[in-house]
Amino acid sequence: MNTNKETCVGIIFGGASGEHDVSIKSANTVSNCFKKGKSLKNFHLTCIYIDPRGRWWPNEVARKALRKGHRLLESELPKQHNKKGFYEFPQDVSGIDIWFPLLHGPNGEDGSIQGLLQLIGKPFIGSGVLGSALGMDKIAMKNSFAALGLPQVTYQAAESNQITDPELLKNLIEQLEEKIGYPCFIKPANLGSSVGISKAHFKSEMKSGLELACKYDNRIIIEKNIIGRELECGILGKTHIKTSVIGEVMHNSEWYDYETKYSSEEIKVLIPAPIPETISREISNLSLKACKALSINSIARVDFFYVPAKNELLINEINTMPGFTNKSMYPMLWEASGLNLEELVAELLKTATE
Repeated sequence: MNTNKETCVGIIFGGASGEHDVSIKSANTVSNCFKKGKSLKNFHLTCIYIDPRGRWWPNEVARKALRKGHRLLESELPKQHNKKGFYEFPQDVSGIDIWFPLLHGPNGEDGSIQGLLQLIGKPFIGSGVLGSALGMDKIAMKNSFAALGLPQVTYQAAESNQITDPELLKNLIEQLEEKIGYPCFIKPANLGSSVGISKAHFKSEMKSGLELACKYDNRIIIEKNIIGRELECGILGKTHIKTSVIGEVMHNSEWYDYETKYSSEEIKVLIPAPIPETISREISNLSLKACKALSINSIARVDFFYVPAKNELLINEINTMPGFTNKSMYPMLWEASGLNLEELVAELLKTATE
């Protein structure tokens, strides 16, 4: 990277996704790092905002969204831009040297933006098309884990047509009751931040949970409930991937839902997690193995379940663009590993040029 002149970094945030507002929070955190100097003194920042309709807006509009801290209403956007979806880059992006897609969920974390950036030949932070797509789709991810022989929770996939057809839904629920049982978790295959996820304890909740998930995605995954500790590991790097210390998330709610993640004060984070050194090493090794096999690099958070009574460790999922909010585990894991937020962003920018 040329440090003799300012390198322009372009943050993309928002997006046509259910995680639009979380993305704005992440972008706010990262953009504030560029105001502090030192590690990022040779970088200039410009911002691109993608509204919920998928339209791309330039730096001036993007900064407005960051100041407000939430999505811009239609009345707050310039009038002349009426088309839906992406059809051209805003005019002030030609000078961007490195792209930082801080997009969570579909249309941003799933390989679509990564493919676009790859086409224009500019370096970007995060995994490429393949790793992003595999990391986004929980069914494809878990099928890959199964092929690798990685220990994981019992799961079953379903499609929306099985849920919208009453007879197929009845058959599906019978299959799930036999294979998965209660309680179980029902999730859209391509969404994060606990959006669209529910926990079912009996048949009526199973039915309503499937119908809820179906509103967010055509592909649904149902997982067996595991009573265990929730452990997380950060990865950083491309040519040489390293792992963070291991963290543990503890909460008083029945499960780690959206409200708990981003609104509740009832979360306790333990970093480093009080676990045996052998388990910590195994988590690091499994994280590297899973990420390398799925072509995931640069930035990711790998989540696990640990059942001490059985000394059992299960990989849950990989998040290829973890949150950067003030409650997000990824930056906290690296803070405990010796990188403050500003230094972490600087290290991530280096991965884009490897």
